[in-house]
Amino acid sequence: MTLAQSGAGAPASEPLIAKGVDEEVLAGNQRVLTGRLGLAIATFCVIYTVFHIAAMNGVHDRITDLLGIPSIDLTEPWRYRLIHVAGGLALGFLIHASRSFSADQTAPEGMGQWLLTGPAALLVALAFGQIWLGVATGDLVVTGSPPAKMVATFGWPLAAGTALAIVAAWMEKPGARGRLAAVDVVLAVAAVTVGTYIIAHAEFLRVRAQVFPHPNDMWASIAGIALILELTRRLAGLALVVIVAVFIAYAFVGPWLPGVLAHRGYDPARFFAFIYTDNGILGPTTAISSTYIILFVAFAAFLQASKVGEYFVNFAFAAAGGARGGPAKVAVFGSGLMGMINGTSAGNVVATGSLTIPLMKKVGYRPQTAAAVEAAASSGGQIMPPIMGAGAFIMAEITAIPYAEIVIAAIIPALIYFACVYFVVDLEAVKRNMRGLPRSELPEFGKLARQAFLFIPIVILIGALFAGYSVIRAGTLAMAAAAVVSWLTPYRMGPRAILYAFELAARMSLQLVAVCAAAGVIVGVIALTGVGTRFASLLLSVAGENQFVALFFSMLVAIILGMGMPTTAAYAVAASVIAPGLVRMGIEPLVAHFFIFYFAVMSAITPPVALAAYAGSAIAGSDPMRTSVESFKIGLAAFIVPFMFFASPALIMQGEWYEILHSTATALGGVFLLACAIVGWFQGPLNIVFRLVMALAAMAMIKSGLLTDAIGLAVAVGVWLFQKRVVTARDLARGRD
Repeated sequence: MTLAQSGAGAPASEPLIAKGVDEEVLAGNQRVLTGRLGLAIATFCVIYTVFHIAAMNGVHDRITDLLGIPSIDLTEPWRYRLIHVAGGLALGFLIHASRSFSADQTAPEGMGQWLLTGPAALLVALAFGQIWLGVATGDLVVTGSPPAKMVATFGWPLAAGTALAIVAAWMEKPGARGRLAAVDVVLAVAAVTVGTYIIAHAEFLRVRAQVFPHPNDMWASIAGIALILELTRRLAGLALVVIVAVFIAYAFVGPWLPGVLAHRGYDPARFFAFIYTDNGILGPTTAISSTYIILFVAFAAFLQASKVGEYFVNFAFAAAGGARGGPAKVAVFGSGLMGMINGTSAGNVVATGSLTIPLMKKVGYRPQTAAAVEAAASSGGQIMPPIMGAGAFIMAEITAIPYAEIVIAAIIPALIYFACVYFVVDLEAVKRNMRGLPRSELPEFGKLARQAFLFIPIVILIGALFAGYSVIRAGTLAMAAAAVVSWLTPYRMGPRAILYAFELAARMSLQLVAVCAAAGVIVGVIALTGVGTRFASLLLSVAGENQFVALFFSMLVAIILGMGMPTTAAYAVAASVIAPGLVRMGIEPLVAHFFIFYFAVMSAITPPVALAAYAGSAIAGSDPMRTSVESFKIGLAAFIVPFMFFASPALIMQGEWYEILHSTATALGGVFLLACAIVGWFQGPLNIVFRLVMALAAMAMIKSGLLTDAIGLAVAVGVWLFQKRVVTARDLARGRD
């Protein structure tokens, strides 16, 4: 069982339309454990989240100073990140089964699985006991220890036991959601064992991992990487696992590769020990997931537990639900706002799409269009300031550009993107003569407007950041504010509700912990082999002096690397590979990183691996590939906007005020014409010829120049006059006297 929310129940008035949108959405392979076991898992989740929040805010140090007792530095990077990864892996295996649960809730564990699980448990238990005995007695594998030390009682048993347990897990036939498989307990213990070994030997590994690692360093790292990839498979699918496997293989086949891909190859011991250091798994991706990501996941969990997220969606319904195509416009606003906070496109589609997609179908949108709109809006939340799904903080960390500068630069591109999506859904509603939802079925706007204080947590977050507080302090204040404002609503957060929010935060963060650790393997391979520098050189040689060509290739690489990955991990990996080359070509770091970030985000709606679109299609009952193509069309502005702010820096607030105003106005006009071309409607239906004409007019206005703006506007006026029957096709072709 989970730590259920306490406090008052639902309001006495009529139920709001978004009721239940804040409920936790169970993954297909997620267990629902009850009784003492469920309470124990929930407790571990709370401890996991509280550990991060307390360590980031220095609470542990303050308590030990107050009590006058010796303190262990929990914020030491290796120790903190290893606890983050090991704890996340252990919880992940306990909460998520190897495969999705089926209708058959009584499937027993097969004999073959038990034949592997038994030996795996004995081997992992041997390794677990050996490392903890070494920690207790101080008899560790110090630098210079004999190569055979602990190998037979730790290294080999850990690697072999982990491998057997993973194979046994693949053979698992999940039965009831309330049953915990023995093999997953073995994997959780293996994760703790790996973490314990590396924490205990961190001071030695910092020196020897890149030069003369001990065999145990290699075996512990191999087991740790295998556990990370297995949990990534369970939580994020095979796409990222395959990409990581390709990068690992690259480290060993380099001597046989041609051209810039060639390298001398690496000894397995040196390679694997290097990967499980702060150059790889414990490097920038895990640094980000263990700070900014988990902090804002916890913030999102507090908003969810206090029903503030439900308020956001209800507010959007009250404001736009009665307009033509109202539910689609609600999806644009509500999903964009929720996506900004929770940082996962596909997860946001599942959460808000379960409400908006059926309502869009109800008012007349085709199933695939409804799913595509939700996917495009949820993905767009990742580019919406001030949070950008934690992307703003990650970009600030990687580039050392001030957070305030990044947020200000993100305003106009996000406005252009959401304006285009809004224009698409509005024109689709006009084209199909749709109506909104009856006002009687919608929340009262005036009543919700009087609850605008529920936006206070976000206001406090923004205010604290601009006042100079650190991201961690600002996020913590916003989290506390979410609990405080809940006392002004019927959903007051008492101690149980706060504990539930902490538990929910841990569950929500597990996917990101796994994928960021997996992405760390890629970062480590890039750092070890130098392929990032060579790729930058290749990019320069292929593009020559043409920055536009370099950006085009960078777009393709960012989309490919981002397929199947959450935004944050996709951006971190793509930035490691692509950004150095773009900066070397003379492109401003802010422009280069924004460019990469946009395409990493939009990989979620780009065929053929469009996770957000696929999540929406599952709810809408539409064809996944058709849905992904349509979501790509609806979000087309996001594939143009990065080239726009590269050509016109005024769109990222770089320039005089009149340049910014002019570029913004013409870009909005251009994306309106682009929406007309996408939908096939202006003042009436557009055939294929006029759709192409409108698309060209859109490109002319988007380019932001007086001549091109005039051309685009003239074409739009011409099409308008033709549709109003003021001119004929011959007039348009020859001009009127």
